Amino acid sequence: MTQDELKQAVARAAIGYVVDGEIIGVGTGSTANFFIDELATIKDRIKGTVASSEATAARLKGHGIPVFDLNDVESIAVYIDGADEIDASGAMIKGGGAALTREKIVASVSKSFVCIADGSKLVETLGKFALPVEVIPMARNAVFRQLAALGGQPKVRVKPGSDEPFVTDNGGHLIDVAGLSITDPVALENTINGMVGVIAVGLFAARGANVCLLGTAEGVKSLRWQG
Repeated sequence: MTQDELKQAVARAAIGYVVDGEIIGVGTGSTANFFIDELATIKDRIKGTVASSEATAARLKGHGIPVFDLNDVESIAVYIDGADEIDASGAMIKGGGAALTREKIVASVSKSFVCIADGSKLVETLGKFALPVEVIPMARNAVFRQLAALGGQPKVRVKPGSDEPFVTDNGGHLIDVAGLSITDPVALENTINGMVGVIAVGLFAARGANVCLLGTAEGVKSLRWQG
């Protein structure tokens, strides 16, 4: 199976976690896009969605799926999103699609988090994928130096075909930190969150996944954690 076929398989399986009559949190990225397309086939069964990015909101609306502002929503039954890496504890690195802050916000208020990914995203130790950190622009260089002091190799993410910093939906800049071996994801998440000027770090460890649906050549495998 191709990587896209694996993503389609887990997106289809994730429909089984959609709660009828409820609001569903929807993530950002290529795997989440496959889920949105699947969700469109059962859109009449749900009340609506909360999107983790402007791009996701546009895709949902394009399918005629209602999108609510989080401030107008009391609860979210389940949040469904991909991951750049996930380990055996359910901790994840996210943010390759630049939506980490809104993803983290939506995940934090959802009753359950279902991660959907192809099998290559399951790793023993997080960190081979560069860790995204969203920062207030004026604090970019100050945070950059602190991230370098942790032993990583930080790099400012730039706009495609440009030397200008990439700007998120929140107006933030992104620093991608390569070369980390993250053996204690919760501790590192807390450390980076404590740096003045950091908006959010792409470690989802304090609030990790409850379920991970992994697309493999043998079919969709399910991992579960308490929470």
